Amino acid sequence: MTSSDLELDTERLSTYLGRHIEGFAGPLSYQKFSGGQSNPTYLLKAGGSKYVLRRKPPGDLLPSAHAVDREYRVLKALHGTAVPVAKPYVLCEDTEVIGSMFYVMSFQEGRIFWNPALPELDVADHHPVFDEMIRVLAALHSVDTGAVGLSDFGKPGNYFQRQYSRWTKQYRAAETSNLPEMEQLMGWLSRNLPDGDGSVSLIHGDFRIDNFIFASDAPQITAVLDWELSTLGHPMADLGYFCVCLRLPPTGLIRGLQGLDRAALNIPSEAEMIERYCSLRDLPEIENWTFYLAFSFFRMAAIAQGVYSRALAGNASNENAMAFKGLVAPLAQMALDEIAAATH
Repeated sequence: MTSSDLELDTERLSTYLGRHIEGFAGPLSYQKFSGGQSNPTYLLKAGGSKYVLRRKPPGDLLPSAHAVDREYRVLKALHGTAVPVAKPYVLCEDTEVIGSMFYVMSFQEGRIFWNPALPELDVADHHPVFDEMIRVLAALHSVDTGAVGLSDFGKPGNYFQRQYSRWTKQYRAAETSNLPEMEQLMGWLSRNLPDGDGSVSLIHGDFRIDNFIFASDAPQITAVLDWELSTLGHPMADLGYFCVCLRLPPTGLIRGLQGLDRAALNIPSEAEMIERYCSLRDLPEIENWTFYLAFSFFRMAAIAQGVYSRALAGNASNENAMAFKGLVAPLAQMALDEIAAATH
C-alpha cells in the first residue's frame, strides 16, 4: 500500500456526503491523521465544518479485521447514552466512492493525552483524569445492550475461550517467525482458560488513554474513540487491557508507567483503580486477575504481529508499523513474568 492508495477522491466523496449528511457543503479538503494503526483516519473540512472519516485500508486483509461497519453500529447505539461518543453521520459500504468501506462522524474538539504520565498537566490534575477513565469504563460495562439494540453484537459462549481461539488464529495467519515466548504463553493460556461466569457487557476492546478525547478545560471525557474491536464480552478483558497498557515502558509506540512513581505523579495504583471500578459496578473481589492480565498481553502481542505483517505486505496505514515486530516477544515475556510472579 502506497501513500497514493490512501488518497481520497474529494470530488466523488463530496458528492456522496452532500447526499447523505444534512448541511454538508463543499469545497472539501482533508488531512490524514498520523495515528490509527489499523483503519486510516482523516480530518475532513467542508463549508466551515469539520468531520472525521475512518475507512478500511485497501489491499488484502485478515478475516474479520478492520470492521468499520461494527464501529459505526456501536457509535449509533451509544450516541446519547452515558457513554460519550462522536456523532455518527453515515456508513458507506459502496467501495466505489473512495476504494473501501468508510464512515463519517463528528469531529470532537478537545485534548488527547498520549502519555499516561500526563506531563502537560499539573500533578494535582492527574488523579481526576484516571478517575474519569475508570468512571467511563464502568458506565460502558453497565450499558443495557438490549435497550440500545446491541444484544446480538457478540457471540454466545465463553468469551475468553472464543477470544483465545480467534487471536491464536490471527497470530498464526500473521506469523513471520517462531517466537518461543509466544508459544509458551499460548500454551499457558490454553491450560488456564477460566470457566464462563456469565458476565457479559459491551466492551471496547482497546480501552487506553489515547483513545479518549477530554474536554479542553476539565477532566471530562467527551468522546471514546476507536471502536473497531468492540463486542459483547467479559468486562475484565477491558479492565485487564487498560491496566496492561499502564504497565508498559514509558517510552515506545504505546507509552505506559513502568518504573514510574505513581504516588508521586498523583496517579492511582492498579489496585486502587480496580477497587474504584468494582465500587462503581458493585462487584466483589476479582478472581483470575493473572489470567486477565496475561491474556491482555497476548492479545496485544497478536495485534502487534498483525500490524507488522501488514507492513511487510505493504498494507499498513502508519509509518511506524515495521517497528511493531520488536514488540511481540517482549509483550509475551511480560505476561510470562506476571504468571511466574503470581505462582511464587
